[in-house]
Order: sequence, then structure tokens, then C-alpha cells
Amino acid sequence: MFRGANALSLDAKGRLTIPARYRDLLQSCCQGRLVATVDQGPCLLLYPQPQWDVLEKQLSGFPNVDQRTRRMQRLLIGHATECEMDGQGRILLPPTLREFAGLDKRVMLVGQVNKFELWDEQAWGEQCRRLLETDEGSLSDYLNKLSL
Repeated sequence: MFRGANALSLDAKGRLTIPARYRDLLQSCCQGRLVATVDQGPCLLLYPQPQWDVLEKQLSGFPNVDQRTRRMQRLLIGHATECEMDGQGRILLPPTLREFAGLDKRVMLVGQVNKFELWDEQAWGEQCRRLLETDEGSLSDYLNKLSL
């Protein structure tokens, strides 16, 4: 569904223009309705509304007596913000989310199949360098079986 890394700019109001290649797909799958929330990157996650609804239902169904579960519920659900594409394919990102991820002007929208990650451009570059420096011994069993 969503793949690739796209270098983009936020305007002075904090609006992000979704690349044209994703707009029709987002219109058909969710009528341009997206949900933005925080991630550990620090980056933001941007879900089409139906994908978010599935995740939110799963998260809210977990017992919140476990502190790790409660922490994830607070972070993901507590920061979740609905964003609707306007006629120019832009979404408005609230200041609190932009601040969390350190987003200013230059950003990277990174497709992750069913969602996007939204990174500060410099932080994305640093993240990629760290990922490439990771030694093979730290790969999970799933990834060790992957043939590229």
C-alpha cells in the first residue's frame, strides 16, 4: 500500500502536502481521513482512519493494569489526532505533535505498508545510519530467515 521515503516540507501553519501518488489511494480507502499519533523514533505515525480504528480497538481492549500496556495506550491513543486532507491534499499537524517529533520545515514521509512514519529530515538520516550500522547478531529470528 504505502512504501518509499518522500522528502517534503511543512508550511508555516504546520500543513503537510501528501504526495500525489498516495492521494487517490487515501481518498478511496478512508475519504482522506487520517490519524496522527506519536512513536518512539521520535517520529509520528500517520494511519488511514480504518487502519487506526483496528489498532485503537486492539489497544483499548488490552488490560491496562500492566504498566507497559498502559504506557502504550497513553502514548498512542492519548496523542491520536484526526487529520483530514483538504482539497489540495494537505493535512494540518497540531503543534504538540510537531514538537514531539521535532518537526520544523524539512520532513520525511516514510511508507510502512499500512501507515506512514513522519520524521524530521535530519533525524531520519541519523536513524538510517544507525540502522545500517547494526550488526547481524542483533537481528530477530524472523529477519535472519529473510532472503533479500
